[in-house]
Amino acid sequence: MERFLLVCLGGAVGTGARYLVGLWAGGRFGQSFPVGTLLVNLVGCLFIGLVMQLSLSVSSFPQTLRFALTAGVLGGFTTYSAYAWETTQLAAEGARWPALVNFTATTVGGFLMVVLGVLAAKLVVRG
Repeated sequence: MERFLLVCLGGAVGTGARYLVGLWAGGRFGQSFPVGTLLVNLVGCLFIGLVMQLSLSVSSFPQTLRFALTAGVLGGFTTYSAYAWETTQLAAEGARWPALVNFTATTVGGFLMVVLGVLAAKLVVRG
């Protein structure tokens, strides 16, 4: 039950952070491209790579903390469903180039950020 409550609390933190990033990005970059969604997906990928690698490399890493951060905070923070909808809408509105850029940047960037997170975790563990 404790793990469940921590995941729920983490999810609230993650969704709140996602909302704030979306507000900031919309004000900073405008609404013509879903910069906020792209940012949270890339940052979320970076941090899931970091947290998962640390949890696999450090025997004292609490499993409950891993669940709270990954299923909770990052589960609430990342927005792949919003990404899919916004990309589909861009394409449906005839903005095929921005749709392709968003699809490619999120997909390729996400994988690269996971790799970067894993590498960062390995440096932390070795250091």
